[in-house]
Amino acid sequence: MILYEIFVRSYYDSDRDGIGDLKGVIAKLDYIQSLGANTIWLMPVYASPSVHGYDVSDYYAVNPEYGTLEDLQALVAAAHRREMRIILDFVPSHLSNQHPFFEDAYGNPDSQYADWFAWLDDAHTRYTGFSD
Repeated sequence: MILYEIFVRSYYDSDRDGIGDLKGVIAKLDYIQSLGANTIWLMPVYASPSVHGYDVSDYYAVNPEYGTLEDLQALVAAAHRREMRIILDFVPSHLSNQHPFFEDAYGNPDSQYADWFAWLDDAHTRYTGFSD
């Protein structure tokens, strides 16, 4: 297996809006394959308020700057036609403060998600995260 890792935001921009996108990855599949890669590892493509995408706000949604779920499905299908694989960088331990579980736990020590986060006070209004 030869991996080719892609940070979609800085990869090929198919619609010329200044942000790489999933259609751009599809457009470059032949090039990637010509390098000998048979597996593409996509850094997080989920909905996220950050540039890097590692603080996910919705694991069921694609970052709209990258395209749609249909674009992601088209990428997977196009890769499979070339006998290539796609790996999605899945970061379950890095929820955004905009994720519904965090929003439920913020200020709510009785939340079913309260123990999922590192709180700095008993009121659950001050917290620490992976980037602190």
